[in-house]
Amino acid sequence: MIKLIPAVFALAVSFVTATAQAQDIKGDAKAGQAINAMCIGCHGIKGYQASFPEVYKVPMISGQSAKYIVSALNAYKKGERKHPSMRGIAETLTDQNMADLAAYYSGHGVVEGQSVPKEAKAPSAQVAALLTKANCASCHGANFSTPIDPSYPKIGGQHADYLYVALKSYKNDTNAVVGRGNAIMASMAKQYSNAELKQLANYLASVQGDLKVEPQSRWR
Repeated sequence: MIKLIPAVFALAVSFVTATAQAQDIKGDAKAGQAINAMCIGCHGIKGYQASFPEVYKVPMISGQSAKYIVSALNAYKKGERKHPSMRGIAETLTDQNMADLAAYYSGHGVVEGQSVPKEAKAPSAQVAALLTKANCASCHGANFSTPIDPSYPKIGGQHADYLYVALKSYKNDTNAVVGRGNAIMASMAKQYSNAELKQLANYLASVQGDLKVEPQSRWR
């Protein structure tokens, strides 16, 4: 049996307790809409492009899973995701702010009764082999919009250039200002060349998904 020294044990208990408390926070969509001015300048404009670390369309977040949005914001706040602008924004948010924004965007633009197919369209043989290599559907779902855990992202229909940049970022987990630190995704992404990641991104972007960009006015 592994024995923990008291200080380490206390830190572990504190971390688990804080995580559980954060997950118990109930988000308020109206409160999220009231504080999302920092989001709409990028995520509320169709075709808007970021320029760091390269040019790509910012991800669609309307219709994304609430738990994933919270997870992503926490990853930026902790520095696990190193995009400077997103990290700066996330550091200003409380756990309640994150839950409220997540509640808002998870329901934003969602039309009752609409759903995506249970299975994604068939990929080419080459892309099918790439998907099987890391068993992508085992986490993100057979249609890439029903992940097995809501803290995992929906990726079906997401912008191809964003997916490509995001996947590459997991291969760069030691740089202080670029990349993402996630052991599971790093082990997956590092199996592929960048050319193969681009093939995966292009396919995933082509399947039908829940994600969208819903234009929002700054003047409300």
